[in-house]
Order: sequence, then structure tokens, then C-alpha cells
Amino acid sequence: MERGTGMGGKRGIVWERRPDWQARMSEWRAAEHKRRTGAESSGEDHGPDRGCGGGNDPGSARGPRAFTLLPWLLLGMGAVSNVIHGETPNPWVGALGLLTFNSLYITLVFRAFHERAREAAGTRWCLVGLGLVTCALALAYGDNWLLFFPLLGLATGAVLRGRLLGRAMVGITALAAAVSALHEGWDAIGIVYGTLLSGMVTGAILGLAETVRELRDTRQELARAAVDQERLRFARDLHDLLGHTLSVIVVKSEAARRIAPRDMEAALEQVRDIESVGRQALTEIREAVTGYRESSLAAELDRARGVLTAAGIEPVVRQSGPPLPPQAAALLGWVVREAVTNVIRHSGAATCEIDVHGGAERADLVITDDGDGVGSTPPGSGLTGLAERLAAAGGTLSSGPAPGRGFRVTAGLPVETAEEANEGGR
Repeated sequence: MERGTGMGGKRGIVWERRPDWQARMSEWRAAEHKRRTGAESSGEDHGPDRGCGGGNDPGSARGPRAFTLLPWLLLGMGAVSNVIHGETPNPWVGALGLLTFNSLYITLVFRAFHERAREAAGTRWCLVGLGLVTCALALAYGDNWLLFFPLLGLATGAVLRGRLLGRAMVGITALAAAVSALHEGWDAIGIVYGTLLSGMVTGAILGLAETVRELRDTRQELARAAVDQERLRFARDLHDLLGHTLSVIVVKSEAARRIAPRDMEAALEQVRDIESVGRQALTEIREAVTGYRESSLAAELDRARGVLTAAGIEPVVRQSGPPLPPQAAALLGWVVREAVTNVIRHSGAATCEIDVHGGAERADLVITDDGDGVGSTPPGSGLTGLAERLAAAGGTLSSGPAPGRGFRVTAGLPVETAEEANEGGR
């Protein structure tokens, strides 16, 4: 448990638990550090055998890699044996064909695990070349050389995706059936089945591995978005809290300075109010950090009356309609806090009117002052943040010059959706 010090060196706030936003940020940083160190140690960015899709995610190294497909070349050992033992006519032609086939196959396998290389035109031409070599060797020699068709299907499944893979495999399987039937008759069914199965299964496994990698990347992006959303919430809450609180402290300090020479007791009362506001601000900041602060509309209206009076501005507060749900009242409470703070800072007004009307389906809030107005300048970050928060709840916030003289802030909120949106915006 960590303790902080309050005003005057006394023990103040007790932090009961770690703030939510800080915990999330720590988890995200740990995940990022693990991702970076894992990528560096595995050397993913330097080797051709990275995980499916060539991504930077270290988890992708656990999926299929290029070296996984190389042992299947052992299917061609029968053809190699035929060449070595002189059982193949024109053995030099057969040896050249084997070298060409193996070279094209290895090239395709390694390019298949890099998305850009896999989609390149050169890769497709290599696949066409592999198909031509396979057909030539199978037609010329038959027997063990027919096993190159399943290898061709495997390379096709590694390179192609989706409907293109299906169409290509139908053509390759039909070609394998025709060539194999020419040499083996009905015994060629195994070659046909192996060709179709090798291509479709390889494509399915690699496609699934890519989907898993994309889901993992999406999860990381969502974690980053959650951290950013929490930072935004924290920044908004601190802006609203500190802006209002510091304005109150400044106003009351000025009031105490003005009346101290003629009424020391009244000045001390203002000082006591400053101390109370400071302590309340510490509590509110702790609640905002932990994410559980709910601003009460009634409390904000009472504070608005007090701070406006202390600033020499006459408050006129009118409230009508049934009580609002807590979440709708909390959102409108933030509007009251920000708008009254702006009135004190910028308006130079003599009167500020606050009208709250609650209904069964909608709540409306109008705050009007008779000051100089600030409509000629763009909305500050406080009003902008409130507009975003109300928009998330299906509400609206508008501000601008009031008719005649002064400035007006108008907020409208559907009370039935405020609860869900307020929870989501935190």
C-alpha cells in the first residue's frame, strides 16, 4: 500500500490499489518489450524462414515455416535413384530436370512465406515453370517421376490462396490424372489423390496460420487502442477537475485578499473554503485516476452557486422535471463544471443562468451568461472533450454567442442511453 502526503505535510490520500490505467499501460509495455526482445533473439527480420506472412510477431515463428516443406523433397528420391543406377534413359537430361525441379521448388517454398514475394509476378512464373518441368519429367519417365505431381500441388498450396488456389488445384489434379493414367492406368488414383490433398491441405494450414497471426496483431492493436482511450479519459478528467478547482482557488484567494483589510473573519472563511476545495480536489483526483468518479449534478450546481457568488457573478439556477439517472446526471455535471469555469475565467459577466430540464427520454441543460462572450475563438479542449463524451452517449453539445449579449452553452442527452455510453467512455 502506498501513502501520499496531504496538505501541510499531513498524511493524506491512501492509494488502496493500483490505478486501472497504470496497470493497463504496464501490461502493454511488458507485452511490447517481450515482442521486441523475442523478435531480436529469433532473428526474424534477417532470415527467409520467418513465420507465415513474414510478419514481425514473434509468435508467428511457432507456425509453419519454409523449412517445414523441404523434407517433402524426399518423395523424389526414387527418381534420383533411377538416375544414379542408370535406369533412366538420357540420365543427363533426367539429372538436369531434377536440378531444375528442386531449384524451382525451394525458391517457391521460401518465397511463399513472404507476403510481398508470394504476390510477385516472378513467383507465379516460377510456379508455371515448376508445372512445366513436372509434366515433362512425368511424361518422359513415368513411374517414380509421377510423385513430383504431389510436390507440385504442395508448392501450389504454399503460394496461392483462396479461389485461385481452388481453380489451380482442379487444373493440376486433372493434369496429374491424365499423365498418370497414361503410364499407370487405374493405379494412378493414388497420385491424383495425393496431388489434390497436398495442395488443399497445405493451403488450408498456411491460410489458418496467417489468420491466427492477423488475429494476434489485431489483439495487440486493440490493446494499444484501449491504452490510448484510457489516456484520453484521464486527460479529460484531469482537465475538467484541475481547471475548475484551480479557478475556484484563485477566485476565493482574490476574495480573501480584497476583504482581509476590513473583515478578517470573512477572509478566514474564504481561506477555510480554499482548504476544503483543495482537500476535495485531492479526493476527486484519486477517484478520477482509479476510474470510479461519478460527478453529481446536484453537487455541481451547489458548487457553481458558491464559486459564481465568490467571483461576484449572480447565479440563477432553475431545475425542472423528474430526477435524472445517475449517469445522465454525471455527464451534465461535467458540462456545468466546465461551463461555469469558463464563465469565471473569460466572460466578465454579472449574471449566469443555469437551466436544467429533465424528461423521461431526454435531458437538456442551458448555461447562459451576460458577459463579453468567447464565441469568436475556437472551443477549448474542455468543451471539445465534453462534446466527444456527449456524442458517445448520443447527445449533443453546442456553444456560441447568446442572443443580444453573452455566451451560451447548450447540452442535450438521451437519458436511456447515457448509462451505457458513460461506462464505455471511461
